[in-house]
Amino acid sequence: MKKVLLSAVALLAFGFANAQDSKGGSTDMKFGVKAGYSSTNFTGDADGGDARGGFYIGGLVDFAVSEKFHVQPELMYSTEGADEAGVDYLRIPVMAKYYVAEGFSLQAGPEIAFKIAAEDDFTDEAVKSMDFGLGFGAGYELASGLMFDARYNLGLSNISDIDGADFGNAGIQIGLGYRF
Repeated sequence: MKKVLLSAVALLAFGFANAQDSKGGSTDMKFGVKAGYSSTNFTGDADGGDARGGFYIGGLVDFAVSEKFHVQPELMYSTEGADEAGVDYLRIPVMAKYYVAEGFSLQAGPEIAFKIAAEDDFTDEAVKSMDFGLGFGAGYELASGLMFDARYNLGLSNISDIDGADFGNAGIQIGLGYRF
């Protein structure tokens, strides 16, 4: 688990540091930080409990592919799960951003998440160590670098480690950040 996590972080860092366009120069790349509020719950067999209010915090790199299209990998610490069954993840979304107006983008992309902690031993044993999903959202960025975004994360994999059970993650995130 630790090797997979370290490999993913190293691969992202290497890719960010060596990003180049087709002419051999560096791409238009901006780094940033973001944080915000999240409300998550389990879906499927575990649906029906109360949502867990939490937070997320992390960093991002924004690659401008064209004026209207950007790719934004992120590395986020996120508190998720349900009210009585909290799970903390290291989430790695790779968002495609399309700018529909000045500063306003629609976003979508795949995510992989690694469980790094659980509220109790039962939850830790009931939830698998990895999750895959999709994120959908929108964001607005000011010329100063301040940005606002809202996102819905939908888990696509069965994260249950309980025989016969099938459940996943789902949640919304609302936050702000800064690109420099």
